[in-house]
Amino acid sequence: MQSLSKSQTNNCHLLVLISGSGTNLQVIIDQCKNGTIPAQVCGVISDEPQAKGLQRAKNARIQTTVVDYHCFDDRQSFDHRLGQEIDCYRPDLVVLAGFMRILDAELVERYYGRMLNIHPSLLPNYQGLNTHARAIAGRATEHGASVHFVTPELDAGPIVIQGRVPVLPSDTPESLAQRVHQEEYRIYPRAITWFAQGRLSIQADRVLLDGRPIDICA
Repeated sequence: MQSLSKSQTNNCHLLVLISGSGTNLQVIIDQCKNGTIPAQVCGVISDEPQAKGLQRAKNARIQTTVVDYHCFDDRQSFDHRLGQEIDCYRPDLVVLAGFMRILDAELVERYYGRMLNIHPSLLPNYQGLNTHARAIAGRATEHGASVHFVTPELDAGPIVIQGRVPVLPSDTPESLAQRVHQEEYRIYPRAITWFAQGRLSIQADRVLLDGRPIDICA
């Protein structure tokens, strides 16, 4: 069994990776500030220089780094630089919050058990993009979001927690996305808190909470 974190009040340092507006980032910042999440955001990295989430970080006086994907000739060069920047922060936990680049396998393996992602579907359903439209097209009756540990295989790591919403007959991808976002804002802080408290472990690619199999539905 692999323990993922020591018990460490607010000394757990989070590094958040973003590509866009940073709404999940804002929730994390706010809950770290008010003590709900027993951790602190030590930095924010974006692959997009115009990402609105960068301003959120600056408003909170959090250090930011931009690794502009468009400035690199190939993915290998980008991945290498991104890995260097992540390592510079020496994070206890890397939090992917709307980060839209697939990470290098070597980097993912180096941070295995210390890198979380949130995906807008009930994994293993609808891996990849356009999940809300695909859920509606597939006539799903239920949809939601999943927090999982990152592995080299896309959206396939051990699941920590899921939040569920019904798919309504009147739903559009936009209306469904709004309800899923509310679940994201609820479950991501919870998963991060469990990590920061040292309560998570992985055994045979399954997440345990306080040493017991976790009920991923919350």
